[in-house]
Amino acid sequence: MHLRKGNRDLIKEMNRNLVLNLIKSRGPISRTEIARLSGLSQAAVSSIVGSLIEKGLVHEMGAGESTGGRKPVLLRINDQAGFIVGVKLTEQAITSALTDLDASVVYAQTVPLQGQCDPQAVQDAIVAAVETTIAQSGVDPTRVLGIGLGMAGVVDGEVGVCRYSPFFSWWNVPIAPPIAQRLGIPVYLENDVNTLTIAEQWFGYGHGVNHFVVVTVGRGVGAGIVVNGQFYRGTIGGAGELGHIPLVEDGPPCDCGKRGCLEALASDPVVVRQARAAIARGEPTMLADMEPVTLDAVVAAAETGDELARRLLAESGRWLGIGIALLVNILNPQLVIVSGEGVRAGEWRFGPMREAIRAHAFNGLADDLNIIIEPAGDETWARGAACVVLGELFKPPVYKIT
Repeated sequence: MHLRKGNRDLIKEMNRNLVLNLIKSRGPISRTEIARLSGLSQAAVSSIVGSLIEKGLVHEMGAGESTGGRKPVLLRINDQAGFIVGVKLTEQAITSALTDLDASVVYAQTVPLQGQCDPQAVQDAIVAAVETTIAQSGVDPTRVLGIGLGMAGVVDGEVGVCRYSPFFSWWNVPIAPPIAQRLGIPVYLENDVNTLTIAEQWFGYGHGVNHFVVVTVGRGVGAGIVVNGQFYRGTIGGAGELGHIPLVEDGPPCDCGKRGCLEALASDPVVVRQARAAIARGEPTMLADMEPVTLDAVVAAAETGDELARRLLAESGRWLGIGIALLVNILNPQLVIVSGEGVRAGEWRFGPMREAIRAHAFNGLADDLNIIIEPAGDETWARGAACVVLGELFKPPVYKIT
């Protein structure tokens, strides 16, 4: 039986991708080690590596330790072979960051969105932000390989469409295709929490971990999921909408239009709203003398002994812990990374969160669970969006839709 040319080409591309990913994940690495790990012949590895060096994707970086003969030449990815723009979109601002292939930020900026919700106006603002970021970075635009765009909501990355955005009130709005057409650069759309999860899988605490979850708390509450080492999106990109699990029947209203969601019980705006309501009721608190009342103000008050501030943060953390315990019971992860702007609330929120996880997780599932609290500013989110493009660049061809 003879393989058709198309099959031979696919196998060749898969072998090339295998070598490239080994260099990316294990580098600096020798050709001999690549052959051992990949199962490819030395001749095949040498041929593929030669092609990658010729294209500028890989470079030699000196000799490694000898095991009895000539010292092996070590290989690593050339991080300057191309660049990526990661974009974090919120209803208030657009943060864009140009990174190299190691997701190191070369240039970043944040521009206000000024409450624009019209899809065309938002697309115009994203295009302008990307163009300015590339120009200010000094990088040749032809060396930009792709744009990663992260936003909250249900996002169908396969077709680049925002299926639903609670903050913009969008339904089925194409985002990636029109921006890609205007800029002439591939655009990959992804849920913003998923962008952080992909970044953790590539470069962070999730690297090499088979089962982990990233939970973000801030303006909303969300989750990114990795199962069996594979990032999990769901059918139309809606997996991980942790914030919209209903926990209290007829509870407080949520931005999604329903009531009693986790997000309506644990997010940063809820803490601020509850603080303002308590002040209006005349509850004793130093927050009454602090304007404006923000999450930072609530945290500052808690640190100086304010009972109301401590109670509100603890209640937020308790609800968050109940939500995470649900994930632990369903997914049984090794690791939970808690991130987002709400991390600045510190142990006033996360002490009660840990207690709630232990109290509500099924017997034994939280015993060996590793919980890491990691801050994430807007630039971190944008860097995560850049990692979405990296994931596409290094994805095995058999998984790519053509």
